[in-house]
Amino acid sequence: MDEYPYSMTDVAGNQWIISSGLEPITISAEKQSIMSEKKNHLWKYNEDKILKDIEDYVTGTYGSHYCGHNEEYSDIQTIDLMAAKDLAPGFCQANILKYGSRYGDKDGRNKRDLLKVIHYAMLLLHFDGHYTRKDNGLTEFSR
Repeated sequence: MDEYPYSMTDVAGNQWIISSGLEPITISAEKQSIMSEKKNHLWKYNEDKILKDIEDYVTGTYGSHYCGHNEEYSDIQTIDLMAAKDLAPGFCQANILKYGSRYGDKDGRNKRDLLKVIHYAMLLLHFDGHYTRKDNGLTEFSR
């Protein structure tokens, strides 16, 4: 017979602590939080942390040197100029190859290179038409 207290996890990923009281024997079950930050109990490879790192990295690119310096152009990035000349998809694909192939060679196993690969893949999804500016509540550029 099992010793009390013991824990078990149900099919929904909830952890339960089973304990017994004194005479007469009473058994109680208490639901425990396994990870309060976990969004998907099937993720086991730190995907939630990786997504947060990606979000932080991408957010940081919006205030970087790739944006216009004058206030009226501060929301224009170099990639926007490439998009205006239909160069953005090829640029993104080339950078995926660049940063993917240098991973492990330049600066070792540099996490930042992988974040760049993921960011350029996200941009390629946009510039190849899988998503549009309208999906983000913005208007498309017009000629």
